[in-house]
Amino acid sequence: MTTVLLVIDMQQDFFKHARLTLRRPALVRSTNEIVTVAREVGVPVVWVKTEYASDLSDGSLEIRKGQIRITIAGTRGAELLPELNALSSEYVILKKRYSAFFGTDLDRLLARHNCSQVIIAGINTHACVRTTVVDAYQRDFEILLARDCIDSYDEEHDRITWRYMDGKLGNGLTNEQLIYKLRQLQTA
Repeated sequence: MTTVLLVIDMQQDFFKHARLTLRRPALVRSTNEIVTVAREVGVPVVWVKTEYASDLSDGSLEIRKGQIRITIAGTRGAELLPELNALSSEYVILKKRYSAFFGTDLDRLLARHNCSQVIIAGINTHACVRTTVVDAYQRDFEILLARDCIDSYDEEHDRITWRYMDGKLGNGLTNEQLIYKLRQLQTA
């Protein structure tokens, strides 16, 4: 079983919300831990980012109508959090909608790696994480949800979305459980 790790939207603009500002150190620490182990066992890491043109012409209807100026290409807000342990040699998928699959090359990338299982980490649980999980589920990927590396600015929606996803679309695992599974890949 070939596994790929997807880290979704860990970008500066998304961490301006109070709840994510508070959760940032723990999310970064947990994400860096999983990324490090993934690399050690040969699991490709894919950094998924939302990025819009400065005129918002490629944004969703909500972005365009509301003139919501977040994660604009070339701005600091579109950059990954600087404390993340991202390597320039790793894959970056740029998306314009919630799902990492919609209008991107992710399908081709996963096919190139003969991927059958994805580990999903990132934010926001109820939006970009959930739609990516649903799309991965629709493609028959085994899905591992990095419980310690997923959160949302909206606590209630985070909780409801976990109830919806965990055990149905994928399996939520703590970092300790994920690291154990990743290490098993190394010995397989």
